Amino acid sequence: MPLHKVIYLSNNTKLYLWKITEDFDTLFSQVKLKDSSLARLETMKSESHQKGFLAVRMLLQHNEYSDFDLFYDEFGKPHIKPQGCSIKDVEISISHSNDFSAIAISDLKVGLDLEQLKEKTLRIAPRFMDVSHLENLSEEEKIKKATVVWGIKESIFKIKNEKGISFPNHIFEDDFSFEDKKATATLKFNDKEEKFQIQFDSVEDYIFVCAFKN
Repeated sequence: MPLHKVIYLSNNTKLYLWKITEDFDTLFSQVKLKDSSLARLETMKSESHQKGFLAVRMLLQHNEYSDFDLFYDEFGKPHIKPQGCSIKDVEISISHSNDFSAIAISDLKVGLDLEQLKEKTLRIAPRFMDVSHLENLSEEEKIKKATVVWGIKESIFKIKNEKGISFPNHIFEDDFSFEDKKATATLKFNDKEEKFQIQFDSVEDYIFVCAFKN
């Protein structure tokens, strides 16, 4: 299947979603990989992870990038080379969950998380969030909101990418309504306090969350 959806989050941020309906061989035949990526692909034991990895490269190619433009720093955070003669930095964040791969490309520092809706997320919610934010909601609404909160924490962590950050102890979401599709959150870590703007929405039975540092 071609590109599933492009979502314009702002004037300088776009989210690209690829719904993975192809088999491994079809995806593999359509992407060009550098040697290090081939080696990484071969270490993946799950075909779902392999296809997610390849679908991300399909999204890069859709944006006239390639696997050769993508590189990772020492902490595993992805970066992308500016196109052509541009000297402006381009920020990228990547996520994959089962049938979808996604990338966010922005002029701003951005963190992206994509999660499938699952009851398990609600079961473990007390481990990572303020469960008072789930009061007076139906079971379905609780699962959605808990999934968004997990995505908020994961996407902020992707921006900061620092060892020692704890989801329950350092990242705090302000209460929000799922219908708003926006939220705010605060990272309190190493005697610093940083604010983040959050955008989220659902696609089929998945939730995507993007975080931007204020």
